[in-house]
Amino acid sequence: MSLPEQPATFRAPTPAELPWWWRLEDATGAEVRLTGEAAADLDGQRFPSQGDAESWVGETWADLAREGVDAVTLFELDRRVYGPMSLHA
Repeated sequence: MSLPEQPATFRAPTPAELPWWWRLEDATGAEVRLTGEAAADLDGQRFPSQGDAESWVGETWADLAREGVDAVTLFELDRRVYGPMSLHA
């Protein structure tokens, strides 16, 4: 009698698997680190593609602005792709 196959152990994706991320910035260009509940939803997010990263910022820009973020810069790993991009009109 053979045992059923066990599910693979969960592992967190590596940065190479989720290379796209936004640096959150204040009006001076300094990096903003969010705290509290906002940090869990908005800070440190990583994405598998540029399109996913851009969709996310398109959906969350107003929340980011409410938390004191003035601009965002898109990175692929450590390469700056573009930005800073203002979150204000």
